[in-house]
Amino acid sequence: QLQLVESGGGLVQPGGSLRLSCAGSRNTLDYYAIGWFRQAPGKEREGVACIGGSNGKTYYSDSVKGRFTISRDNRKNTVWLQMNSLKTEDTAVYYCAAPSGSEYFYCPGFTWDDYTYRGQGTQVTVSS
Repeated sequence: QLQLVESGGGLVQPGGSLRLSCAGSRNTLDYYAIGWFRQAPGKEREGVACIGGSNGKTYYSDSVKGRFTISRDNRKNTVWLQMNSLKTEDTAVYYCAAPSGSEYFYCPGFTWDDYTYRGQGTQVTVSS
């Protein structure tokens, strides 16, 4: 079973940057599409980015497009989320997740229930 571990969260001022990492438990992470989600207190979980496992195609939500970049290095078994120009409304717990099933290498969209494997999350706080 694929296990995912996020890291890189922390406290940053508005306008600053952070890079989150999502590491896989085995060397097959490169076959999986990986999505990043976030959940702020009192709000629904929101998908923000996804990268395909087979083609590396990327997808972004409108709320982060142009500010966040998702990338992967299959040799390092890691997916990153580079977050620039951070805003206070980006404050949330960020999760990485991967789908299962016969097409686990394609991004299934931004519905949380479509992702079977999920990390524990890392807190990102944007505040002055």
